[in-house]
Amino acid sequence: MSSVAAISIRALDDRVHERLRVRAARHGRSMEAEARVILEDAVSEPGESVGLAQALLARFGDAGGVDLEPPRRSQAPRAADLPE
Repeated sequence: MSSVAAISIRALDDRVHERLRVRAARHGRSMEAEARVILEDAVSEPGESVGLAQALLARFGDAGGVDLEPPRRSQAPRAADLPE
């Protein structure tokens, strides 16, 4: 079981609070979740960032997905014509 740390931020400027609220709403997150994302980004080391696929999965994974039918081919696949 991992421990979870908690912090309180006192004397937060009203403008910062409002901008955080708007940013969180724009990203569809609570203010607390938005603050976590901001802090995680701020302290991450170079090379620790997740790839695009992982970032998309984290952002939209709960929305579910769709099953798409692959397009039908009108011709059989052929080898590429490469210059010699």
